[in-house]
Amino acid sequence: MPSSGLATAALLLLLLTVATSAMACGEQEKSSLIRFLAELSQNGGIAMSWQNGTDCCVWEGITCNEDGAVIEVRLASKGLEGQISPSLGELTSLTRLNLSYNSLSGGLPVELISSGSIVVLDVSFNRLNGDLQELNPSVSDRPLQVLNISSNRFTGEFPSITWEKMRNLVAINASNNSFTGHIPFSFCSSSPSFAVLDLGYNQFSGNIPLGIGKCSALRLLKADDNNIRGSLPGDLFNATSLEYLSFANNGLQGTIDDALVVKLINLVFVDLGWNRFSGKIPNSIGQLKKLEELHMNNNNLSGELPSSLGNCTNLATINLRSNGFMGELAKVNFSNLPNLKTLDLSTNYFTGIIPESIYSCSNLTWLRLSSNRLHGQLTNKIGNLKSITFLSLSYNNFTNITNTIRILKSLMNLTALLIGGNFMHEAMPQDETIDGFENIQGLGINDCALSGKIPNWLSKLKKLEVLVLYNNQLSGPIPTWINSLNFLKYIDISNNSLTGEIPTALMEMPMLKSDKVSDSSDPRDFPFAFYAGACLCFQYRTATALPKMLNLGNNKFTGTIPMEIGVLKALVSLNLSFNSLNREIPQSISNLKNLMVLDLSYNHLTGAIPPALVNLHFLSEFNVSYNDLEGPVPIGGQFSTFPSSSFAGNPELCSSMLLHRCNVAGADLSSPNFTKEYIKMVVFVIAFCVFFGVGVLYDQTVLSRYFQLNQLRYSQ
Repeated sequence: MPSSGLATAALLLLLLTVATSAMACGEQEKSSLIRFLAELSQNGGIAMSWQNGTDCCVWEGITCNEDGAVIEVRLASKGLEGQISPSLGELTSLTRLNLSYNSLSGGLPVELISSGSIVVLDVSFNRLNGDLQELNPSVSDRPLQVLNISSNRFTGEFPSITWEKMRNLVAINASNNSFTGHIPFSFCSSSPSFAVLDLGYNQFSGNIPLGIGKCSALRLLKADDNNIRGSLPGDLFNATSLEYLSFANNGLQGTIDDALVVKLINLVFVDLGWNRFSGKIPNSIGQLKKLEELHMNNNNLSGELPSSLGNCTNLATINLRSNGFMGELAKVNFSNLPNLKTLDLSTNYFTGIIPESIYSCSNLTWLRLSSNRLHGQLTNKIGNLKSITFLSLSYNNFTNITNTIRILKSLMNLTALLIGGNFMHEAMPQDETIDGFENIQGLGINDCALSGKIPNWLSKLKKLEVLVLYNNQLSGPIPTWINSLNFLKYIDISNNSLTGEIPTALMEMPMLKSDKVSDSSDPRDFPFAFYAGACLCFQYRTATALPKMLNLGNNKFTGTIPMEIGVLKALVSLNLSFNSLNREIPQSISNLKNLMVLDLSYNHLTGAIPPALVNLHFLSEFNVSYNDLEGPVPIGGQFSTFPSSSFAGNPELCSSMLLHRCNVAGADLSSPNFTKEYIKMVVFVIAFCVFFGVGVLYDQTVLSRYFQLNQLRYSQ
């Protein structure tokens, strides 16, 4: 190699050596980190990198500046367990500390909050607990700008004085803890740049604090799911930079001031749902041109929708569900809302027909108009909703189900269709040429008093998971093609007039046989409320979470319960009540280990209740009342929790909980006195055998004689 090349290499080596030397961390920095490591019970493998003889600037998760001072610690999602050592507060150049998404416990060291260097502190999604300590009033201003302590287990009152020491504070996220007391407002007066406050999912009480309007830079204010009371203070509307406002699920009340709303001209997102607001939606809402989401559901709002709502042209979501709105929807020109994706106006008192302006919202994916007083027939223009995936028109006064089905089949992206509670006393469409609905996962045509049979066109819905046809007047047998619907797992065809035997095809349903069968569910919203039994009401947001259910109750089925029913091991709820089923309850039902509800009441079942049913450990609702069953009620498992009404109307059943107690050769086996004597008998026999050196457990003659003596004392 030429001498010039050697010189260059030597110079580079020298420079590298100097640079490495300059970046080496000091002993104090290293000591602080090692003490932090020592407090961890699980270090997620970082100890392999954090070796005492090496430069801490090259350790995993550590960043240093050119002087070798630690400026950042990034150990998110490392599987760390244990406590956070206060020693991290000794890193005098540390500006960013991220320990989020671990399993750290204990308190948050005050040394971190009071650090003279930390600007961003993120310990979210851990198991930290206890109170947040207030800083000493004598402490000078601190540089903290961003604090994220969300999703921990902190308790006690939220600090107030502390924030007065944070002149540069920008954001606090303390959501999903258990803080109590009133919401402070001191950050508004001390931090002119304060922009984000998220206190959702805590236990704050009292009113929205006066002074919040002083937060001139505040852009996000969230305090949902607390215990906040009172009204929206006028002062709040002085926070004119607000873009995101959410006080959902509190106890707020009063009306919304028309004159004040216009001051929040920058609002993009509003969620005041699940409160007690009353009055009307103010007309001035039309001036909120940036508004994209409006959630005012589950309040006591009333009156007509303001036509000015159509002026909020950026709206993507309108949720006004469960209020007292009335009047016709045609007052709002929905065609001015081209970005609208979600429209939920259910459970109100709207009248008239569905306005055709809704059908011009081509981006609409979710439309729920159920539980109103709408009427008329659907028009072909609903076919313009090419993007719609969820449609609920249930419980109105719509007519002509045949035309409705023919129109809706063109909505190729539809995954959930709920149209029950309409079309009263019409006939179920039987036209076998009906096709479409390729992506339907949930279909509800219940509470219509429809006549006819279960239609064959349902067999074409190959992605169907939920079939709800209860409370109609359907007749005939369950079609054998039912087993071709490979993803069907929730079947409720109760309260009809279906006949014949329970088909073996039902015993061949893949999704009811095994939890291991894959399904076609899209994780998109799928809001169904399901009733698996009198005590079990479920609200499911995704199709994959649905319970496996078979409800054939209140029909005219005859014959026996198929022995093959034991293969439906994924079933959570089975209801065969109010039919004319006979013979014995098959032992194979005891194989349904996931069963929570079993209702076989009001049939003609005979024989004994299978003792193996005590092994159904999740069974919480059981009913075999009003059959012709006999013998003892099984003892053990969940059976001790079932009321006597579960067995009523079976005069030959016996149990200590029933009027008819069980006798064996004249002895009441369920009597507490008999039980005591039986125990005394066993003790006596064992003592006898031991004393006389008998090589067997007991002598049958002695046992028999003792039993006879005691049955004379306790027989009825």
